[in-house]
Amino acid sequence: MNRREAISTGAAILLSSFALAGARSSTADHRVADLVKAGKIRAGLAVAPIMATKDSTTGELRGVAVDLARELASQIGVELIQVAYPRPGAVMAGLHSNAWDIAFLGIDPARIAEADFSPAYLEVDLTYLVPESSPIFAIADADRPGVRIAVPRGDLVDILLGRSLKQATLVRAETVAGAFELVRTGQADVCAEPRPNLLQDQAHLPASRVLEERFGVNRVGIVVPKGNTGRLAFVNTITFGLADPTRPSVHELRAQGRHV
Repeated sequence: MNRREAISTGAAILLSSFALAGARSSTADHRVADLVKAGKIRAGLAVAPIMATKDSTTGELRGVAVDLARELASQIGVELIQVAYPRPGAVMAGLHSNAWDIAFLGIDPARIAEADFSPAYLEVDLTYLVPESSPIFAIADADRPGVRIAVPRGDLVDILLGRSLKQATLVRAETVAGAFELVRTGQADVCAEPRPNLLQDQAHLPASRVLEERFGVNRVGIVVPKGNTGRLAFVNTITFGLADPTRPSVHELRAQGRHV
């Protein structure tokens, strides 16, 4: 199974589980009465391969997060409003300005302090991409003086590496694609992102390498602003099957970031 097939298979399983769980919900559910009254649900969606991608011609967002948001809106019986962001880290700014009702982000204690998360519905490795000539072959090799590691600003890789690195320097980009461009153009030595992103980027930097090791795991959940306990409970009910690590959905989606 190749990476694209694994993504499609995993997404189909996710949505099947989502729909089955949602069959027990109701548009009259008091936990989402505010959304029913508003007639819409605003979903914060980051333009990133594991979240959503933007069609270069139509500008339409597509991906697992988009499909889950659309299915959630359908279960509630409201219109879906897509609120796009250039990178996952930028989604948190929308939280502070009340720009969305739900979002999709990697779970981290710093974010949990500001918002509430469902259980993870997706797990992917976080690792490095390096150019062909790089002397970096292991995660530890990158944490040395003078090594520049490109990250999308505020993303989970930025948060985790900001805590753990001792000697290397983080170089922050304003978009997910921008982080890779810093390496491609020689302005950084390493690109740190989820493995699926980097496997996709390899095609644009011949002979580049994605390390087998990982420095972390991105566990992605559905986010709701704090104080919305009913909405969180509804989302948790809908997504309960997606968080079960024994289900093939999680393993299929992890597989696309490893050896498929």
